[in-house]
Amino acid sequence: MRKSGLRTFRGGVHPEDGKALSAARALTPMEPGELLFYSLSQHIGAPARPTVAKGDHVLRGQKIAEAGGFVSAPVHASVSGTVKEIKKMRMPAGNTADCIVVENDGAMRETAFEPADYTQLSGKEILERISDAGVTGMGGAGFPTHVKLSPKEPEKIDYILINGAECEPYLTSDYRRMLENPEMVAEGLKILLHIFPGARGVICVEDNKKDCAAALEKALKGCGNIRIQLLKTKYPQGAERMLIYAVTGRKINSSMLPADVGCIVDNVETAAAVYRAVALGEPVMDRTMTVSGDGAAKPGNYIVPTGMLFREVLEKAGGAKGEPEKMIAGGPMMGNALFSLEVPVTKTSSALLLFGKDPVSEQTPSACINCGRCMEACPGQILPARLAVFADHGDEEKFLKYHGMECCECGCCSFVCPAKRQLSQSIKSMRRLLLAKKKKG
Repeated sequence: MRKSGLRTFRGGVHPEDGKALSAARALTPMEPGELLFYSLSQHIGAPARPTVAKGDHVLRGQKIAEAGGFVSAPVHASVSGTVKEIKKMRMPAGNTADCIVVENDGAMRETAFEPADYTQLSGKEILERISDAGVTGMGGAGFPTHVKLSPKEPEKIDYILINGAECEPYLTSDYRRMLENPEMVAEGLKILLHIFPGARGVICVEDNKKDCAAALEKALKGCGNIRIQLLKTKYPQGAERMLIYAVTGRKINSSMLPADVGCIVDNVETAAAVYRAVALGEPVMDRTMTVSGDGAAKPGNYIVPTGMLFREVLEKAGGAKGEPEKMIAGGPMMGNALFSLEVPVTKTSSALLLFGKDPVSEQTPSACINCGRCMEACPGQILPARLAVFADHGDEEKFLKYHGMECCECGCCSFVCPAKRQLSQSIKSMRRLLLAKKKKG
């Protein structure tokens, strides 16, 4: 079932992974606080629309906001309680969004969940259950899963890839999910293959997680159309383009979707959410998170109700060692630095990292020495140093000419730059500007 030989891609880096801090810590459920804050923008696409108002009583698992369009996803309460208000709040990525504030009554009264035998469901019925449950990509940008599973030509999908690489340093919650609940990941993939009966399933795991591969193989015993693929441990092995190339040899660019080359990619936590949505009838009400870093008093992995504040997550995880200089939502390579922990956990909140020192802020950038290291490390095989100059000077024409939109924002270029130039930040800013202009136009 496991295919021999390590697969990988050109470029990438090997940062200190820091995973030993939390890898041995089992997933631990976390009790929610008194107030929960449910963002209406937990996904790519249109924000969800509230279906409740101030004073309404809600149950755990109840839909409190409906999808605001096809590329959107509903939001469900993770506790029972009373709606206090709807207000704007800062999100982990730095943007603001409307949030439904629910006062937890502590009773955890649930709405009725309706389990189903997915083998007796049509592909359309499975998609409806995934959509109704508010399942989104839980490993990255939060693309609504039912949209990803609705390509224009479904008959051309021949690979369903489950991303278990978890290549970001310090993150270990996906590792724990695969190790502790391999059957959830396996069953989620089987459900996805039921939608695309002509496809083959591949669970992609880096070779530093061979224990997960063994656990998944045991859960998949007898499944002839699913295999485990070991990948070389390297960052960003879990990036969508890199993963597709490593496993299938197929290439995509920024103007393409994985479906254009016959692939669909989902994170292991998303696969588990698909299983819970379709087989158990449970909507997304929590997610796994890693709390780690040398500034965390007790690094570990947790099952966190959506809507909890990051501050409460840290408190319940044991707090910090002193006053951390840097706090990050997500991984250190692609996550977002936090200036406050008064932000809510969303479906895409993979980690809270704390560090006693912030080495990046202490670095003084200098002139480019034309060493070419950024180009060698770039998995997209573009020219980061040159693109950063174009971005800093606002030269949109040359930025596009030299394929700046092909940057996957992995941060490898900044990581290896001996001049300590923030190449990735400059390129990312220009990409966001051009994407916003394209959207308006």
